[in-house]
Amino acid sequence: MSAPSGRAVRPTPARVKEALFSILGSTVRDARVLDLFAGTGALGFEALSRGAAYVTFVESDRPVASALARTARELDVADRCEVIGTTAQRLATRPHERYDLVFADPPYAQAYPAQTFSALRRSGAIDLQTVIVYEHSSDVAAPADPRFAVTRTAIYGAVALAFLKAAA
Repeated sequence: MSAPSGRAVRPTPARVKEALFSILGSTVRDARVLDLFAGTGALGFEALSRGAAYVTFVESDRPVASALARTARELDVADRCEVIGTTAQRLATRPHERYDLVFADPPYAQAYPAQTFSALRRSGAIDLQTVIVYEHSSDVAAPADPRFAVTRTAIYGAVALAFLKAAA
């Protein structure tokens, strides 16, 4: 996948991506996926390759968003995805369809995106069935957010995955 060089993106390591999709299993098939802080789009493109119906990529860095759109065309999946060049927080405040699966892999220096997740919940994009995968540094504990329950955690070296669901 093409992406501008530099520190604008930090792709999920291949072994973490493989483990993640092994955990998700058939959850991905026919899913509508939201890939927040998309970077190279590795998670969203992998979801498409595993049968996801549609992926919305959200990336605030314009050159990186352009590279995502190029990659979608190169992989011949542009009709099954869209790239939105904005911040996750801005996108979350807009009304949109419901997502089955959300990937959130913000820069590790950023705090847990509680406001973004809450806004997505209020807009109807996230509901009680939506699985949220929040990638963060393993140096930091899984989020303690009363609005989203951690259903599972997985640690792979410096990378941690927290699987979240909206609380009733």
